Amino acid sequence: MRKKEDRMQSHTMELPRLIVVGEKNIGEFGEFLHTLGKPKKISLISGINVKKILQQKIEKSLKSKKTSFVWHVAKDNKLQSLNKIQKDVKKDRSDMVAGIGGGRSVDTAKMVSFNLDLPFVSVPTAASHDGMASPFVSVKTDKPHSIVATAPLGVFVDIDIIKKAPKKLLASGCGDLIANLIAVKDWQLGHKKTGEYYGMYSAELAKMSAKIVFENSKKFAKTGLDARVIVEALISAGVASCIAGSSRPCSGAEHLFSHALDKIAPGRGLHGEKCGIGSIMMAKLQGQDWKKIAGVLKQVGAPTTAKQIGLKKEEVVDALIIAQELRPERYTILKQIEMTEKIAFDLAKSTKVI
Repeated sequence: MRKKEDRMQSHTMELPRLIVVGEKNIGEFGEFLHTLGKPKKISLISGINVKKILQQKIEKSLKSKKTSFVWHVAKDNKLQSLNKIQKDVKKDRSDMVAGIGGGRSVDTAKMVSFNLDLPFVSVPTAASHDGMASPFVSVKTDKPHSIVATAPLGVFVDIDIIKKAPKKLLASGCGDLIANLIAVKDWQLGHKKTGEYYGMYSAELAKMSAKIVFENSKKFAKTGLDARVIVEALISAGVASCIAGSSRPCSGAEHLFSHALDKIAPGRGLHGEKCGIGSIMMAKLQGQDWKKIAGVLKQVGAPTTAKQIGLKKEEVVDALIIAQELRPERYTILKQIEMTEKIAFDLAKSTKVI
């Protein structure tokens, strides 16, 4: 018999209950909610532009199912703005919260629903990162990295809307997917060095999401990015994090680099773009084929240099130096290197990031 203290440590898997991916199906949103839980009232959180474009179709679909609604506009992802929306949503007395839009609106809805203990549904209008199906939130707080909230009860995607978003958003999504190759390798390293839990299934699922981009990158370069393939891979990556009970399969040293840039050079570059560039450099540190990663990023139209997203050389160097400090409890390849200014500069230079 095993001793009580030898028992395997448990972790929670919180998964979306229903995922719908279709084309020109936004008019079926009310039916989707009805299937999930027949809410009488829903709080809708979106950006101004998304509301203008989708308001009519969404309201029509909600009215067809006799679901009342209240709109809220997410202007930024600062804590002050989130708290204001949270107070307003609380007054709504809704049964459910929906995040409709890009990362900001979905993250705001995710956090508000978590704080108010309400079910949350994700309606992404861009595929720039894997947050559409994950329980993690990027909100500007004292924590420089993503924080855990709740996984969406449901994910509703209209591919036609995703296709109409700027192409660089889809390319950014590819960068976030490629980052999984770095994250999983870091997770394996952390398991080896600290004995932390390593989930083989969620790790393989995350890697598979990255490999989809690798296997199709030449085709994407010729015929353009396939929105459905990228969306399904991003959802799969989000589910991998749900299964792992942490962001480990999708967030390693490359994400720490991205978070460091958020601090040093806020507002420059999309999350997935910065993770992609970080992946090139971290791959070299890990002994992976960084040139292949850079080549795939180029083929999908994602940036591979700091200059392409308006970053200065010294900002990249500074981000590399402080990256691991942002999350000291998370073991990554950066734990094994004393990242001096010279080492950081040489790494960025040798991988052609600067």
